[in-house]
Amino acid sequence: MSRIRLADGLYAITDPALIPPGQLSACVARAIAGGASVIQYRNKQAAAHERHQEATALVTLCRRHNVPLIINDDAGLAAAVGASGVHLGRTDPPVRQTREQLGPGAIIGVSCYNDLERASAAAQAGADYVAFGCFFPSHSKPQAPPAGTPVLSRARRQLDLPVVAIGGITPANGQSLLAAGANLLAAIHGVFGQPDIRAAAAQYAELFRKGGS
Repeated sequence: MSRIRLADGLYAITDPALIPPGQLSACVARAIAGGASVIQYRNKQAAAHERHQEATALVTLCRRHNVPLIINDDAGLAAAVGASGVHLGRTDPPVRQTREQLGPGAIIGVSCYNDLERASAAAQAGADYVAFGCFFPSHSKPQAPPAGTPVLSRARRQLDLPVVAIGGITPANGQSLLAAGANLLAAIHGVFGQPDIRAAAAQYAELFRKGGS
């Protein structure tokens, strides 16, 4: 079966610290209207029933706009709500186990930090995209170890799957990451921490319309 390909563009990641209570779907809708091509639901604090309710609402919203919804770190929740897939970190189950749980049609992404060997292993195990970072100082993860742009170039040359860059990325500095090889730019604070979410997302999307990748 051919590998699922994410469309190049803005990969917007939610953060409950940045979104007012009850406004998650509205905020995500604004990000999509601004041009986000992928949404990741990330909420590590809420109770299980609340996360299920929020993720269910986002599945409905994202399907309406034909935008993939990825669940952070929780394949069980992704399966339960019918999300497009899951994003796995260092302490999550391996790709093959997750694939067995979610099936061949799910999108599985893997955080690879600055580790091309980890990315190669993820690709061989059947991941659908790999993510590298942190490239710039990050509001969301200030203690994250840095990543260098050469890993993006090597990954783009060696791996036949989309490459995501994350960590302190803004419309002002994102162009350098596209030039280095990133297919998608992930942003949390740069989208959901801004007073006008739609306009913020549009600024990222404009980088791709300019043909940066």
